[in-house]
Amino acid sequence: MFRPKVPTMPQPTGLVTPPALIEPTTVIQQHTTQTPAPAPVVAPAPARPTVQLTPGAVIALVGSGTAVVLVVGAVLVSMLLAVAITAASVAVCAVVVRSLLASEGKRR
Repeated sequence: MFRPKVPTMPQPTGLVTPPALIEPTTVIQQHTTQTPAPAPVVAPAPARPTVQLTPGAVIALVGSGTAVVLVVGAVLVSMLLAVAITAASVAVCAVVVRSLLASEGKRR
């Protein structure tokens, strides 16, 4: 399951001829100088405007970032508080039910 599946070579279809036998021959080396192909001309990248932040923009970014952090923190703290209150109320209910059941057993 965790091992990769290696694809198999497909089997040829149709008429298949065996490869022709090639007789060994002597190779004559010729020394030729080849010029390298010229490098392709690359168009220069279009100049993009750089982002310039003014002091007012920096203050606005810092202020909005701080506001986001405070809002997210308040939401998370309120959710944690809601869970804690719910857990405490369930615990109190469990104690009351246990007390009622124990007192029922003593009356009989």
